[in-house]
Amino acid sequence: MDALNTGNTAWMLTSASLVLLMTPGLAFFYGGMVRSKSVLNIMMMSFGAMGVVGIIYVLWGYSMSFGSDIAGIFGNPADFFGLKGMDDNANALFSFEDSGVPAYVWVAFQATFAIITVALISGSIPERVKFGSWMVFVAAWVTFVYFPMAHMVWGGGLLTKGPSTPLDFAGGTVVHINAGVAGLILALIIGKRKGFGKEPMRPHNLPFVMLGAALLWFGWFGFNAGSAGAANDQAGLAWITTTVATAAAMVGWLATEKIRDGHATSLGAASGIVAGLVAITPAAGFVSPVGSIFIGLIAGVVCALAVGLKYKLGYDDSLDVVGVHLVGGLWGTLSVGFFATADDLWEGSKAGLFYGGGLTQLATQAIIAIAAIAFSAVVTAIIGYIIKATMGWRVSEEVEVGGIDLAVHGESAYENISSGRIVSEVK
Repeated sequence: MDALNTGNTAWMLTSASLVLLMTPGLAFFYGGMVRSKSVLNIMMMSFGAMGVVGIIYVLWGYSMSFGSDIAGIFGNPADFFGLKGMDDNANALFSFEDSGVPAYVWVAFQATFAIITVALISGSIPERVKFGSWMVFVAAWVTFVYFPMAHMVWGGGLLTKGPSTPLDFAGGTVVHINAGVAGLILALIIGKRKGFGKEPMRPHNLPFVMLGAALLWFGWFGFNAGSAGAANDQAGLAWITTTVATAAAMVGWLATEKIRDGHATSLGAASGIVAGLVAITPAAGFVSPVGSIFIGLIAGVVCALAVGLKYKLGYDDSLDVVGVHLVGGLWGTLSVGFFATADDLWEGSKAGLFYGGGLTQLATQAIIAIAAIAFSAVVTAIIGYIIKATMGWRVSEEVEVGGIDLAVHGESAYENISSGRIVSEVK
């Protein structure tokens, strides 16, 4: 058993705290993008995910993710139910690359990943969903989709088998492809907002959006650099690649907007930031700083173009979960197959195509991306249709048009909002 490494432990506790901050950051990001009558509801969807997943992860989530393998799909939920056995020895350590980090700290870090992943999905379905149905979905989805995916990719499960070891440093498949596919499936099951495509549904508070993007960028250093599992050179590399790719994606998105629309917007800057963060997530510890520039630039351009697909294809992915997280996650996962700098970054992995490794790692990355899409789509659809047939997903048309904040939560974000309309002051 390794000795406790206090430096690594302090870094991982800090990283876990940074990742937890990402979910309130996401609430601001999403909150600014919806209409004023719905801002509290969408923010509550993120906070609700924190409440539900925070409890479930301790009970069976960690065990289903990292417990003993069952059929290659999930860990045994009884192994560490309620985190039993982790405090049998006061100095019990989880050996993550021999980093000397206590098991409880690893649990804390991983719990924050589960929370943010579920919260991401809410961006595809705001302004029209029953809060109770969302909370039930959170519990079901994290149990039957997220935990198995985490086990299959990070816990020694099915998706670790292939022509080479899949490389997903911090969650391209587990987090972003997973959430992006789920968002698309729910958008299709639940349907469009009233007036989608016919009336303007502009962001009501762009400063909120930019604040949320800033908090996400800050928290993402825990997400990516923390995934090194130690305060080491790989963490430093991940910090740099995260910064550079995000900056490049923002520039790529803004350039695309300027060429296409004639304006570089604050919403585009914030969205480009998130697209870059998403794309570099699976690659952060495996690529060079120069490689990360290309990953980010391509992500910014591709995601800026992808967000318009919802209008062409007719689905209401309201806050662009598909265009940013699914498309960005797919590109990021595949980019490792091009830009990974060396063999055996994880034992059994190969260098990327541009670094002499041939097509092997690229093929492996494509396989895990396709598998993640298929698994998430099928299980999310099952959960989504069960909720639709039992509790139902949608609020009434009257509530949706009048304002979901007042009807569902009994409050409004702004004093002059009543039933979704601006109330003129009479003096």
